[in-house]
Amino acid sequence: MKRSLLCFGFLMILGGSGLARMDRTAPAFYVVLNSLTKNCTVADKLPRTDTPNITVASDTIYKTRAEAETAIKTLKPCNP
Repeated sequence: MKRSLLCFGFLMILGGSGLARMDRTAPAFYVVLNSLTKNCTVADKLPRTDTPNITVASDTIYKTRAEAETAIKTLKPCNP
């Protein structure tokens, strides 16, 4: 009983301070490549993995749309 209360206490401390969860409110933008058209676009959601011919052009997560649009000009998959 004491062990479970102790574990519960640690979970409450970590959960209350935000260490145990990710910040879901931060904006995230991705550079997405359509492999059929060789065209890159900026998306505010990560593309689904079961979508054919659509991939993420870079592993980087951008905080603003402007940063992602600037990155399109420099990424190698977007500029053949």
